[in-house]
Amino acid sequence: MKLLRITIVMSTCAGLLLAACADGDSNAGEPVSPPALVGDATAGKMVYEGTCVACHGPGAVGITGLGKDWTVSDFIRNNSDADLMAFIKQGRLATDSDNTTGVDMPAMGGNKELTDQDLADVIAYMRTVQK
Repeated sequence: MKLLRITIVMSTCAGLLLAACADGDSNAGEPVSPPALVGDATAGKMVYEGTCVACHGPGAVGITGLGKDWTVSDFIRNNSDADLMAFIKQGRLATDSDNTTGVDMPAMGGNKELTDQDLADVIAYMRTVQK
């Protein structure tokens, strides 16, 4: 009988200990956001040279009538990485009132093979060419 009491007391203590150590997160069951991607500017330059350079030119200085100059872009400077990611994914039609070039900015620069990591890398590169 004494052994039974000891077992019950120990089981109860163990249960209380586990409950006290459990994650008390009040958001349990809610979806967890994936961690933000960290861009690599060196990899981004390679993606840039394979896709973006056609319109934004060597050194990201733009091509008149095609792509804007990234080195002096207030748009890049004033938007978060998340905003830039969304913009690149969507692109901008020539008919958009914010389009100042008169030509479409295709979604993902026209390269649908780019991954989110590729885009994060390009954004990291964008930040390095700013003057």
